[in-house]
Amino acid sequence: MAGVMEAESEQSFQTVNSWRKKKEQKQFRKLFIGGLSSETTEESLRNYYKQWGKLTSCEIIRDPASKRSRGFGFVTFSSMAEVDAAMAARPHSIDGKTIAPKRAIPREESGQQGVFLTVKKLFVGGIEDTEEHHLRDYFEKYGKIDAIEIITDRESGRKRGFAFVTFDDHDPVDKIVLQKNHTINGHHAEVRKAFSLPKRQQVQSSRSGRGDKAGFGDSPGDDGNVGPGSGRGSSFGGRSDRLRSGQWTWSWL
Repeated sequence: MAGVMEAESEQSFQTVNSWRKKKEQKQFRKLFIGGLSSETTEESLRNYYKQWGKLTSCEIIRDPASKRSRGFGFVTFSSMAEVDAAMAARPHSIDGKTIAPKRAIPREESGQQGVFLTVKKLFVGGIEDTEEHHLRDYFEKYGKIDAIEIITDRESGRKRGFAFVTFDDHDPVDKIVLQKNHTINGHHAEVRKAFSLPKRQQVQSSRSGRGDKAGFGDSPGDDGNVGPGSGRGSSFGGRSDRLRSGQWTWSWL
């Protein structure tokens, strides 16, 4: 009897694990498309994005009552490589309007703080005894790196176990954060979008007025500098000068 229950439990675990894996794979293949013209249809959206690969789904979000486009939609490709190809070919334009494609945020994460920010700066934590070349070797596969800053204690000069990596585009940051699991120099690294405190307050203020979470990262052209922040604390003690002064915060998304 115990053996049967054990086998059923293992089968159930494998089923759940398989479902989660498929869901994650689909999420990696999905793009949010913001700034759509009211004239854009599912057909024109599909015809535009199919140049980069096979689409498994395409939808424009509409008002339930009027059925009018709300100005954004989603496309899902058959592979991550096709998503990468589409994002590498920006800027995109449909029906005479420049649009804002971004990697889609999982619905269950849409309420987390800072998740919609469009930034080029990445916070990397949990990386004790890690050197700049470790970070560069790992992250350069995602995109061009502009700067790497390993934070040290101002008095002792010892590494604090976290760093900032700045890219030349926001998409590498979106992709890295979406994938979540990263092992650098033998450490399981924590990655988050890095942003300045004034920027976070500005976004909070604008969103509290709208009450709208449909954006899924709809902030084209914003290259704000963001790191982790607020309320929940951090396992990393100490601050650099900029962290001490409040110029940087971090938000555990």
